[in-house]
Amino acid sequence: MTERHHVTNPADRIPFEKKIAYGCGAFANNMLAAASGSMMVVLNLAFGMNPALVGWLSGIPRLMDAWTDPIMGYISDNTRSRWGRRRPYMFGGVFAAGLIFIVLWQLPEGRSEGYYFWYFLLVSLFFYLAYTVFATPWVALGYELTPDYHERTRLMGVQNIIGQLAYVISPAFLKFMELDQFGGLGNGASILAIVVAVGCIAFGIVPALALRERFGKGSSSENSVSISTQIFGFLRGFGTTIANRDFLMLAGATFLVFNGFQLIAAFQFYVTVFYLYAGDTDAAANLILIFGVISSIATFLVIALTTYLGSRIGKRKTFAICITISAIGYGLKWICYNPEYPYLLLICAPLIAFGLGSLFTLMASMIADVCDVDELNTGQRREGMYGSIFWFMVKLGMAAALLGSGYLLNATGFDVALEGNQSEQTLFLMRVYDVVVPVVLSLLAILLIARYSITESKAYEVRAQLEERRGLV
Repeated sequence: MTERHHVTNPADRIPFEKKIAYGCGAFANNMLAAASGSMMVVLNLAFGMNPALVGWLSGIPRLMDAWTDPIMGYISDNTRSRWGRRRPYMFGGVFAAGLIFIVLWQLPEGRSEGYYFWYFLLVSLFFYLAYTVFATPWVALGYELTPDYHERTRLMGVQNIIGQLAYVISPAFLKFMELDQFGGLGNGASILAIVVAVGCIAFGIVPALALRERFGKGSSSENSVSISTQIFGFLRGFGTTIANRDFLMLAGATFLVFNGFQLIAAFQFYVTVFYLYAGDTDAAANLILIFGVISSIATFLVIALTTYLGSRIGKRKTFAICITISAIGYGLKWICYNPEYPYLLLICAPLIAFGLGSLFTLMASMIADVCDVDELNTGQRREGMYGSIFWFMVKLGMAAALLGSGYLLNATGFDVALEGNQSEQTLFLMRVYDVVVPVVLSLLAILLIARYSITESKAYEVRAQLEERRGLV
């Protein structure tokens, strides 16, 4: 039996300029994430750091970041001020994150591996703390901007399109850092960090200034409760959140798809450079750039298609279709990694884009629906807690994936000193990991979302009950 398709009430629609304003936060958020990930190869290629240590530097700060997310979510949910629950943290957090990111990449030449490790680790911890202060309230703000099931998907579609612009730009980072004017990758990274930080601050303050919140305004005196009460409230909220079955399905599926990608993200770079181009970084950079641009452009189309399909055949079915197409794209890499025809790899780019392109459009919209069900059951609005624990679970996996990626690369026998003379076994294993890991984890994610229970009809029923409770009907 086909579900009734609801039409969004004009009063529930978010003006397009407000969607753009929220999307500016997505650009800042994604640019910081893209830069943090894609620039890590500099530690290995420019400063000679062991890939396993680079993995530790990627994983440890994100592990701390994961644990601070729920704390920040609880703080944001329970803040009462004339400026709201989210906006003050967003404004201050993006400024701090940008400035610390600049400091992070001012690495002097000629120091020991230990010096680089400890400097980068300590500064990274402060960077990710500031990043959390911005990103967690920004995510939560999106869940509450509209009460409508379909408008949530449209909002997340717009913000995801704007956020993807960061991934159109980030493939050019390697080319930028290799410019002759900078005299090497290390100096190029220090300049790039300044450019990235300034852009992120400029975009990140827009949602803090332009948007208004639906819940949580009041005097700061409302926050004056004992520390023990705050701790108990945090633990109770954390427990309630992780006990929500539908939420766990969403978090688990995202964990598998996103962290499957993270685990092997660096492998495409290494396979392209050392298998397709025998160590020629300059030649490989062109293919990496084009692949990234095609992926990003395709992602724009995927987001639009996901937004359309989600309101026609349901968010759950849309997820299954998109992730299946993405898995096919990863599988085709095995054929398309061909040194004689390296640009054959570009065939995979638009198919793989169906993964992350659909993932964060659908997941954000579906978590907003979960927040309504939670309010119906608990009487509390806890977007910050749900958003932060969602990312807490994903980031725990991300930390493990990034840590594991260095060891996985070492397990292939890769040795940077050999440059383009890597062994046949090394090149074979890198291709195996790059193909098999994301395919298997994507299929497992589809099985999880098949158990998600909030349909369009149920979402509108929950909203009607909430509005009756609030006296709005």
